Amino acid sequence: MTLIANTPTPPYYAVIFTSLRTEGDNGYSQMTERLVELASKQTGFLGIETARENVGITVTYWSDLESIKQWKENSEHQEAQRLGHEKWYSSFKTRISKVESDYGI
Repeated sequence: MTLIANTPTPPYYAVIFTSLRTEGDNGYSQMTERLVELASKQTGFLGIETARENVGITVTYWSDLESIKQWKENSEHQEAQRLGHEKWYSSFKTRISKVESDYGI
């Protein structure tokens, strides 16, 4: 996985997941690896970027809203969501945005 996702020319969508973790791993790292593997095979997936210091931020990029909906409904992703609610996150927020412009070097 590269550090900065190589996304196509806009428009496309970004799902921004911001979180505060609870103490301990409790299977989190293993599930994260599995979800990245699954998402990368999902129709419409364009890339991922993630960073964590005190606050974790993961941004996934998608070609369209239907692909995001299908990912949210993936059974393994739903199990991760359940575990996140129960033991991995003390707080989180998910935002979905349409990317209309991007630039960089």
